[in-house]
Amino acid sequence: MTGWDIQPQGVQGQLKIVSGHAGDLQKALEGLVGTVTDAASAAGTAVPGSAAGPRLHGPVAPGRAPLRGGTTMGPVAAALGEYLSGRQKDFNAMAERIEACVLGAAKATNEYVEGDLEAAREAQEAARSLNLEALRRELPGGGGR
Repeated sequence: MTGWDIQPQGVQGQLKIVSGHAGDLQKALEGLVGTVTDAASAAGTAVPGSAAGPRLHGPVAPGRAPLRGGTTMGPVAAALGEYLSGRQKDFNAMAERIEACVLGAAKATNEYVEGDLEAAREAQEAARSLNLEALRRELPGGGGR
């Protein structure tokens, strides 16, 4: 650990770039959920005419009302809903990994600047193991999201 040679301004610049890309990813995922939701709504049903009842089915984007309508969602909507449900863990894992990397790099760099190499190493380990609680503690500005 004594061989560290960190340039805090360089780390700060890279963290700004990563944060920008993380925002782009968030927008892309929100767009994906919205588009899939719209596709599910437009997919129709395999149930003929009036046999379809107003039941809730299909994916629902965060912040949107549940899909409702005068017809039952069909197999395409159900498949799209299953797809999004199956990807939810992946989407959450991406967000947690990005947060851990950004917080870990920032905290390790701050500890390095303060001369506490042991705390810097602990911040690196917390980021590597996705220990977000440890990384959120003692953040400048009051911590946590």
